[in-house]
Amino acid sequence: MITPESIETLKNHLDIVDVVGSYIELQKKGANYKAPCPFHDEKTPSFVVSEQKQLYKCFGCGAGGDSIKFVMEYEKLSYPEALEKLASDNNVTLQYTTAQTAKINTDVLTKLNNYYEKLLLTNRTALSYLHERGVYESTIEKFKIGYAPASKQTISFLSSNLFSTTDALKLGILGSDGSHNFARFIERITFPISSHSGSIIGWGGRTISNHPAKYVNSPQSVIFNKSKLLYAYHHAKSSIYKNQSIIITEGYLDVVMLHQAGFDNAVATLGTALTPEHIPLLRRGNPKVLMAYDGDSAGLNAALKASKLLSSSGFSGGVIIFANGIDPADMVKSGKSNELKELFLNPVEFEDFVIDAIISGYNLADHHQKDEAFNESVAYLKTLSSSAQEKYQRVVNAKLNKNVSLTKNVQKIALHVDEKRYDTWEYSLLKTMIEHPKFIDIIIEYISADMLKFHSMDFTNILNKNFDDINVARVVFDENIATFNDEKILLDEIRIFLKKYYKDELKKVFLLKEDFERKSFIIRKIKGKIDLLNRGHLVEK
Repeated sequence: MITPESIETLKNHLDIVDVVGSYIELQKKGANYKAPCPFHDEKTPSFVVSEQKQLYKCFGCGAGGDSIKFVMEYEKLSYPEALEKLASDNNVTLQYTTAQTAKINTDVLTKLNNYYEKLLLTNRTALSYLHERGVYESTIEKFKIGYAPASKQTISFLSSNLFSTTDALKLGILGSDGSHNFARFIERITFPISSHSGSIIGWGGRTISNHPAKYVNSPQSVIFNKSKLLYAYHHAKSSIYKNQSIIITEGYLDVVMLHQAGFDNAVATLGTALTPEHIPLLRRGNPKVLMAYDGDSAGLNAALKASKLLSSSGFSGGVIIFANGIDPADMVKSGKSNELKELFLNPVEFEDFVIDAIISGYNLADHHQKDEAFNESVAYLKTLSSSAQEKYQRVVNAKLNKNVSLTKNVQKIALHVDEKRYDTWEYSLLKTMIEHPKFIDIIIEYISADMLKFHSMDFTNILNKNFDDINVARVVFDENIATFNDEKILLDEIRIFLKKYYKDELKKVFLLKEDFERKSFIIRKIKGKIDLLNRGHLVEK
């Protein structure tokens, strides 16, 4: 946590005209500054920045706040991320209550990447590889691609620039075999990996010396967790929010080339499958998710796991599989951007992809295997929302040639013990309470049973340890329900839930038959909570 004292210090260093002016062009109009609003389309400027009040306000869409709020909204950052970005931009050191990362000089990451960038310009082999793949010089510059030399050169650079070896080890720049230190990246093209706010926190490296490990990533460190990060998200986030769509690929070069071709909502996982820890990040902006994976066995397996995770988490979108050894980078290089656009417009929906993958694994000529295919498909359907269950039951029955009477029975099996509406997120919350009781105190601080739309009684039964209830038993035994098994993930999920809950509550207030003053008070109270949530804070129920 960032200490309140250092937040106040940062605020004292900020000038809203400088902050906003670094993103959009401001024109002086009397005592204030004006510009077209960056948060909605308009022809006549209604966006005003007050230097005296240190606030901005749009009289068209209502957006407003201080420097920190502007960076949060414009950069699509959480409150802590915006603080860290502004602190970095203004050379202010933040203090942390748990100051593990505050004691480490992370400047070394940026300086080392600058060194790698310069080395790339003089390495013909590395440059030739990038040019052969179709990467433009401007793209190399945008993504800050570099080249890591021999181990001793990296160590020499760190030493000559007086960077701490201890910090370099903690940040994953160096490794150690117990008696000797060595560079993690040796004779590799480097792709810097940034936090969501744009600060370099690690690298991916592609060998050019025929090393058996074609790609390697920075190891887990105090600031680098590959299971939560997406490569190039800081480049893609504006487009993701604007277009409400995100393309997830398997490789760094796929992302680089897709951006080069104008698909600037592309990101990549960091040599790992999509995980539940990615979900909070993917929920930002509520985008449609497109999985663009290779058609080899590894790609198909990764796409299947991702499709199960995303569909059970309520995401819309689908899968695009590239066959015959072709990947998105190859298509961009070959001038097939229009074909790519068509593929992204017509993905195979997650649910269809999973059902086809399940059924294709059985010999349907054998009635025993056909039944197994049916049972596995039904088990998958149980992880979906009730409306999706109803829709895709028909798909399963059509593919397996089931008759109408059996379809009705399947519906009861698919819904298992509960024919009311099913909410995936609420079930994940309930499962978390069961499997991680240490989080119950956190959950009940912010959420009460009456705030849940579909499973309020189940919430109460779990609090009362009534595990004999049939619906609670379903949660206990259903292995397909994901849990929020990390406190930070849980808090992020709660904050997202509360934002939606209070926005829904705000709509209800306008329908109340209350006197004006009472209604205005309630509206102000709810809007205050929404504002805090938008700034990355949590609000008690």
